[in-house]
Amino acid sequence: MASIKPFKAFRPTKESAENLASFPYDVLNSVEARKLAAGNPQSFLRINKPEIDLAKDINVYDESVYQKGKSNLDDFIQKGWFIQDEKPLLYIYAQRMGKHLQKGIVACSSIDDYFNDIIKKHEYTRPVKEKDRIDHMYTAGAHLGPVFLAYKPIKQIDQLIEDWTAKHKPQNQFTSSDEIEHITWLIDDETTIKQLTSIFEGQVKHTYVADGHHRSAASAIVGQRMRDEQANHTGNEDYNYFLSVLFPADQLMIIDYNRVIKNLLPDISTDEFLTALLSNFTVIPEDGQVRPSVPGEFGLYIDKQWYRLTADPSICSSTDPVACLDISILSTYVIDPLLGIADQRTDNRIDFVGGIRGLDELERRVDNGEMKLAFAIPSVSMDQLINVADSGNVMPPKSTWFEPKLRSGLFVHKFK
Repeated sequence: MASIKPFKAFRPTKESAENLASFPYDVLNSVEARKLAAGNPQSFLRINKPEIDLAKDINVYDESVYQKGKSNLDDFIQKGWFIQDEKPLLYIYAQRMGKHLQKGIVACSSIDDYFNDIIKKHEYTRPVKEKDRIDHMYTAGAHLGPVFLAYKPIKQIDQLIEDWTAKHKPQNQFTSSDEIEHITWLIDDETTIKQLTSIFEGQVKHTYVADGHHRSAASAIVGQRMRDEQANHTGNEDYNYFLSVLFPADQLMIIDYNRVIKNLLPDISTDEFLTALLSNFTVIPEDGQVRPSVPGEFGLYIDKQWYRLTADPSICSSTDPVACLDISILSTYVIDPLLGIADQRTDNRIDFVGGIRGLDELERRVDNGEMKLAFAIPSVSMDQLINVADSGNVMPPKSTWFEPKLRSGLFVHKFK
């Protein structure tokens, strides 16, 4: 069963919260981060992407980058922009995006749960990104961005969260520049904390990594390294746990994660490519953008024309939860055999565009000549994600895009 633990968070003051909160480190490149942090000395990007405070040509994996992140964290604490709670607490983090509302518990999750597959994963990690997070958090001695976990809904947990948020004032509340409202509460009642931890230990068999595979893997590796370094290790030290926000799966929203491709294979024309698609799809030209709404349907944009692709029903006759994912169908019948891209994690002919950017972004990248074609793909469901994770399989890379994104900087967990 899943284990969660209260902790003594470093949190921004009410006056600092809005300035401190930042996008996760992995949704911005260094150029974008510099622009967002410009004129804001309190931006948490200075801790989570500290290369922005160094020379523009710095290697982002240089040791000086990680040391800068640590010194910036120490500076933020020294200046009083972060305060630490005096005793271990649980917290609630709610996000509202339009009509969508999700409320999660902020806690520490066990690295043993990660190693023992109590925490389920659905993606492979990339070694270079994993090492980056290892070096970053080990140098800082802190978990700086939460891992986004989901669990199958439990009515008793829902009720405890609703009761608490109805009866207590938020600690922080603000609307970020992307019009998402962020609200946090402290759970400082020992009885409520014990109730929540007990329910997880008794009723939540697994939690699922929704977003943060590299952060969770790195946290587990750093924790194990520190165990090996400590002669008097007990298992209760802070490095045995990592920062997480846990949401009931039925409150989460996954949107589409689309593909853009630089070019067709040599000597293949657009007409020949469209003809080849007919072996497994119906191909219908459309007057406007195609946003897929049902499984087995895709949008294709090429040469300033949209097409609606519908997969032959016989394609998805397998009971394999991965094989019948829409991205698996597109990969198996189009991206690999017709476009020659076998490994989407490493091939530089393919790129990925989160659906939050809209279909206009697909058109823009094709029309400006950067890319030759784009695919709009139906979003994965939480049930599909859980089924894949429970089966012990993984999804193709870049299959899920969760919105809204958790902000970093609202909670920090120091472990050394």
